[in-house]
Amino acid sequence: MKLVEIYTDGACSFNPGPGGWGAVLMFNGKIKAISGGDEHTTNNKMEMQAVISALETLREPCEVNLYSDSAYVVNAFLQNWIGKWQANNWKRGRELVKNVELWKRLVELTNIHTVQFIKVKGHSDNEFNNECDALARSEVEKILGGRL
Repeated sequence: MKLVEIYTDGACSFNPGPGGWGAVLMFNGKIKAISGGDEHTTNNKMEMQAVISALETLREPCEVNLYSDSAYVVNAFLQNWIGKWQANNWKRGRELVKNVELWKRLVELTNIHTVQFIKVKGHSDNEFNNECDALARSEVEKILGGRL
C-alpha cells in the first residue's frame, strides 16, 4: 500500500463566516496542493473539509500519515469520540453531534484508507502546516474580495 503524507488546515473569518481550507499531499517526492472555500461556514467545518478533500483526492486505498493542527479532528479519532458517537446514534447526550454529515464522510474515507492522525502545532515552524494555512487564508480572501 502506498504511503502518503498529508497536511491540512482550515480557516474562517468571523466564525461563522467565510472560510477556506488547504491541504498538501506528498507521495514519492511529488507534492500536490489543493484548496477550497465556502461563503458561510465555521472553522471546524473547514478543518474537516480539508481532510475530506485530501482523502478524496487519493485514487486508490493508501496508508496515510495525516497532520493537522485541529484538536477537533485529531482527537475525534485518537480519543475515539467517533466510536462513542456512532454507538450513540451520532448523539452527544440528547443532542445530535455537530457536523454529523462531515463526520460520516470522514468515517467512510477512513474505512477506505489506513489513516494515522497526527497533531501538529499550528502557526509554528512547520513548513507544510504553514503552507496549508496560507492556502486556507487565501481562499477566505478570495471570498471577501481581498478585504481580509
